[in-house]
Order: sequence, then structure tokens, then C-alpha cells
Amino acid sequence: MSAAPATRSQVLGLYRSLLHHSSRFAAYNFRDYAVRRTRDAFHAAKSETDPEKIKSLISRAERELEVVKRQSKISQLYAGEKLVLETKNQKVLRKH
Repeated sequence: MSAAPATRSQVLGLYRSLLHHSSRFAAYNFRDYAVRRTRDAFHAAKSETDPEKIKSLISRAERELEVVKRQSKISQLYAGEKLVLETKNQKVLRKH
């Protein structure tokens, strides 16, 4: 990120990118964790006003975005079977 202060649209773009790439994990548990962690981190920092702290948080989020991008691609290469929780329109049989 440049030396200029971050704009709201830049931060929202970073947030959207993190959510987008987090939702691309093949494994449900990793995907759910990454999305939840992204939302929690941005929610916790939304009232921050210190410019240096904001700059630090953005820098950290950019580094995490690169990790999420890389890991989500790797997870797609080694994707296993989907969990029952993830399958659509699948009937679950109950034993009585």
C-alpha cells in the first residue's frame, strides 16, 4: 500500500478480497474459519482512529491475503470429498 492514508474503498476492497479468497478453500472447516476470522478481525478494527495503527493493520491484512490466496489454491489441488453438511439436495436417512 502506498504512503497515503488508506481510503474506505481501499479497506473495503481488501476486506472483499479476503472474503472472496477465504471462501475458495476446498475444505469446509478451513473455509469457515478463514471467513469468520476475516470478519472478526475487520469488525474489531473498525473503530480504530490512529493512522499508524490503521497502516499496520492494513499491512497485516495484505500479508494475510497473500497467504490465503496461496493456501486456498493449494487446498483446491488436494481437495477431498465434500462433507454431508456441504452437499445440496441430499437426503439424509434416519434410523428409527
